[in-house]
Amino acid sequence: RLTLLGKLRRLMLCLLLLYVSVPVIIKLCPSIQAKLVFLNFVRVPYFIDLKRPLDQGLNHTHNFYLEPEGGVKIGVWHRVPAHMWREAQGKKGDWYDSMFSSAHPVILYLHGNAGTRSLGRGGDHRVQLYKVLSSAGYHVVTFDYRGEQSMIGFETHILDGSDAPQYRRIRYVLPGGDCLSILVATNLVRRLCDRGSPPDALILESPFTNIREEARSHPFSTVYRYLPGFDWFFLDAITANNIRFASDENVNHISCPLLILHAEDDNVVPFHLGKKLYAMAAQSKSLSGHKVQFVPFPSSLAYRHKFIYRSPELLNILRRSLTPSEEEGHH
Repeated sequence: RLTLLGKLRRLMLCLLLLYVSVPVIIKLCPSIQAKLVFLNFVRVPYFIDLKRPLDQGLNHTHNFYLEPEGGVKIGVWHRVPAHMWREAQGKKGDWYDSMFSSAHPVILYLHGNAGTRSLGRGGDHRVQLYKVLSSAGYHVVTFDYRGEQSMIGFETHILDGSDAPQYRRIRYVLPGGDCLSILVATNLVRRLCDRGSPPDALILESPFTNIREEARSHPFSTVYRYLPGFDWFFLDAITANNIRFASDENVNHISCPLLILHAEDDNVVPFHLGKKLYAMAAQSKSLSGHKVQFVPFPSSLAYRHKFIYRSPELLNILRRSLTPSEEEGHH
């Protein structure tokens, strides 16, 4: 009994030491927190060959690379609408580039943190979404991240090439709901709007207001939320990293239709944060005159954080997010 009690004491002491060490390490080494937020070093499984989208069931998809900055190479997939699959067989990059000039709109999809444009944490929900969008007649363009500089580089690449066919025809910018994609999407659309070339719509799937509120509500923070000094240890460390993710600020500078999708049972980004962002957007002067919508998905559907693509109403929701005048302007 004494030996067992001694082992339990040592175990409890080790757990307590680990509990106290995590916030101290994050405070002293804020770069660790940045890596935990972005998780762009997590590329499991490693055996997937992204040069071969056909291996993932994407048989009318072209893989290519961009180099927006010296030494930074970004992998990109372009999936043409599903009805073009026969015509796409055996075609090279030039043919795919020419298809951007077709009447079919382009969706720029920004996947969330961790994983690749093929797989994310918890499965192949990204690939399944590409298939859904492609089946509805959309081009889908998606890319991978190679660190924060590549994200900034990709933004600059789109801004510098905003007159090119593939960017001029972007209808939707659709981030995948995690910190990384929300950062890229809202910053990119804000900059496009500032330049007078906004996309036809921004769709935010499971968004949050800002990184501090999301960090306070994230499941990881549950064990530390009531720790004295939680804000000082964790949230102030986020600020020290200059990680803003301020969607609540960006909606005041976005001037295009906005659609927010959120599942009530989202276990990563709380539903109330998406609803709060919608309330802010509805009051935004820059969005005045543009359609601003919030579409909730009941908990009974069990879509949680990653499975809104399963909704049979998703494509109708996307189509309705554009006003009739905008539809006529593109067809």
